[in-house]
Amino acid sequence: MVTAGDFKNGVTIEFEGNIYQIIEFQHVKPGKGAAFVRCKLKNIKSGGVVEKTFRPTEKFENAHIERKGYTYLYADDFYHFMDPETYEQLDLSADVIGDSLKFVKENEEVKLVSHNGEVFSVEPPISVELEVTETEPADKGNTATNVTKPCIVETGARIMVPAFVNTGDKLKIDTRTGEYVSRV
Repeated sequence: MVTAGDFKNGVTIEFEGNIYQIIEFQHVKPGKGAAFVRCKLKNIKSGGVVEKTFRPTEKFENAHIERKGYTYLYADDFYHFMDPETYEQLDLSADVIGDSLKFVKENEEVKLVSHNGEVFSVEPPISVELEVTETEPADKGNTATNVTKPCIVETGARIMVPAFVNTGDKLKIDTRTGEYVSRV
């Protein structure tokens, strides 16, 4: 159990049947009246952010979030993952996956995030190396400014890259932002 007076950034709690992570909190002691805690809570499953106010003595259950490494195998009607320790396979539907695998190739390691055994999201590696499969040819002399152009990488994801990138180049991509980092 954790009280509102003990809130810290990053703590996960169960509140109103959902799991929230505390993004921001502030202890307020007004001149008149009782103290209170104002905080921003992010719903872990839906991603929505709400602002709530609590008395410092209110108690909440700690929510234990588990992150476990799995190997992404392939996708058909479902997305298939394998536990590298036990070799057990797990199938997830597209609504659980969302956009999280758009930069992940088959047989790469990902983290499945769960609460009470229910997987609710997939965390790809922070950066990946992918080959450019389609882009416009580079323009000569267009390297002095930050000119970007669209390209498609081997997983089918579309990103913006500098003008000097060509088809066949290997790129390092930040999966959190979906942005080009460097050539490999």
